[in-house]
Amino acid sequence: MKKTLVFGASLNPNRYSYLAINKLVSKQIETVAFGLKSGIVSGVQIGTRLEDFENIHTITLYLNKHRQKQYYEQIIQMKPKRVIFNPGTENPEFYALLKNNGITVEVACTLVLLAIDQY
Repeated sequence: MKKTLVFGASLNPNRYSYLAINKLVSKQIETVAFGLKSGIVSGVQIGTRLEDFENIHTITLYLNKHRQKQYYEQIIQMKPKRVIFNPGTENPEFYALLKNNGITVEVACTLVLLAIDQY
């Protein structure tokens, strides 16, 4: 499996991004994480600098559309193959920008995709 970046990672075990990190790791998918606070979840270091991430295949988003805007250019410059918009992160404006840059957009739940082996 290709490397996944959990974007908007949280140290709070009640957050879906936290659960996604755990599930990705349990499925043996190479996982990295970006969040506002540094820490470790399931052995994955949450980084706070986007410059530290490279060779990302999939970005799974856990930021609402208003908070995504400041990261548009940085995400596009990372050149992921796809970006997954989890429930609550839907953003048609960003979909268009990504598609115009040859990046696949998926509006889905990472946890469901993993549970049904469709990730």
